[in-house]
Amino acid sequence: MNQEMNGVDAEATAAERAERERVRREISVMTGHEKIDYVFKVVVIGDSAVGKTQILSRFTKNEFCLDSKSTIGVEFQTRTLTIQGKLIKAQIWDTAGQERYRAVTSAYYRGALGAMLVYDITKRQTFDHVARWVEELRAHADSSIVIMLIGNKADLGDQRAVPTEDAVEFAEEQGLFFSETSAFSGDNVDSAFFRVLEEIYGVVSKKALECGNEIKSNGVDLKGAKIDVISGSELEISEMKKLSACSC
Repeated sequence: MNQEMNGVDAEATAAERAERERVRREISVMTGHEKIDYVFKVVVIGDSAVGKTQILSRFTKNEFCLDSKSTIGVEFQTRTLTIQGKLIKAQIWDTAGQERYRAVTSAYYRGALGAMLVYDITKRQTFDHVARWVEELRAHADSSIVIMLIGNKADLGDQRAVPTEDAVEFAEEQGLFFSETSAFSGDNVDSAFFRVLEEIYGVVSKKALECGNEIKSNGVDLKGAKIDVISGSELEISEMKKLSACSC
C-alpha cells in the first residue's frame, strides 16, 4: 500500500504538487495553523470620495458597497496571500481624505512599506492633488516605500477628466507604479495590490539578505531572520481605529 502511495506521489506533476501545497496553506490559514512569514503595512490615501474604501473592500472581501459613506478617522483590513512561497499578511490601512483629518492620519504612515495613492479619473482636481499626497508620503514614510498611483473608476471612461497619459507621465517622473482600476467591477484591483506587495517583498528580502551577510561577516550565523514591520505601538493604535459608516 505504501509503495503504491509513493508511486502516485512520484508521478505527480510539479503543478499538482504546487496545487496541493496551495490548498494546504489555505486550509492551514483558515484553521489558524499556518505561520505568517511577514506582515506588510500598506496605506491607501488620496482625496475624499475617490473610492479608497471601495478599493480596499474589493481587495480584501471582494465586495462593493453602493451606499458607502466617507471614512472618518482610520480603519484597516487584512488579506493573507502567498508571494514567492512566503505567507504574507497584507494589513491595508484606509486613511481619511478630508483635510481636517490629515494631521491625525499622518501618524499612520509610520511603518508603512507600501502606499496606494488613489485619484478619481472623472475628477481632475483629485489628480491635481496627487503631487501633494506624494510629498506628504515622502515626508512621513520610509524612503524605500513602494508607491502605486491608481486612477480609480475606470468603468466611467465616458466621464474621464484625467487622460491616462497625464498619469503615466507623472508616475514616471516620480518613480511610481501606475494602474487604472475599477472598484465597481474589480478590474485591476487585485493586480495593483499584488504588484505592490511583490515589490515590498523584494525590498524586504533584499534588506534581510544584506543584514544577514553583514552579520555573517562578523562571524555570526543569522538563522530564521524575519523583519517585523508592525510595531507594538502601531498595533495599539489599531485598537483605536474608527470604523466607517458603511460596513463595507
